[in-house]
Amino acid sequence: MPQRVVRAVGASPDSERVARVQELAYGPVIEWVRRTPLHTDVLGHSIHPSLTDVTTGCWLSTSLLDLAGGSDSRRGATLLAGFGLLASVPTAFAGAGDWGEMSGAERRIGAVHALGMDAATLLFVGSLVARLRGEHRIGTKLAIAGNLIIAGAGVLRGHLALHRGTARRTSTDIGSAGDSS
Repeated sequence: MPQRVVRAVGASPDSERVARVQELAYGPVIEWVRRTPLHTDVLGHSIHPSLTDVTTGCWLSTSLLDLAGGSDSRRGATLLAGFGLLASVPTAFAGAGDWGEMSGAERRIGAVHALGMDAATLLFVGSLVARLRGEHRIGTKLAIAGNLIIAGAGVLRGHLALHRGTARRTSTDIGSAGDSS
């Protein structure tokens, strides 16, 4: 079933519209990030998957503390939500650089993945704001909603990285991190 969903996303005209809007909105960022160390061949693969582990790890841990830690864990959950938001910035930049090199179905799948991650990030912004205002119950609900969206968006990114090989890097794929051309 997940493979059918991913194929449908990759073939969808709606996904193409999402990709076009993101290209317009993020075009300058994509061009900039492709010339930074966030888009490099040093590791032999994209740095984006490694960075996602930090972001999603913080956010999953936020919800685990919310659900299992009780009121004593509120401060830790708030800190993790905030650290996840900080980590999401370079993660998104690295992902945008990768996405800028995709075409066809991969580009459409990546656009829907990015839209999901944008939505999850906004939910975590709301979660952090609610927590800082002392509204931990609302913060918990927003974090859980964010994590559910991350799960779906992660399936799409996992498909791109693992089944389509979009995370692979070789020095012939892109210029070195210090190349400004």
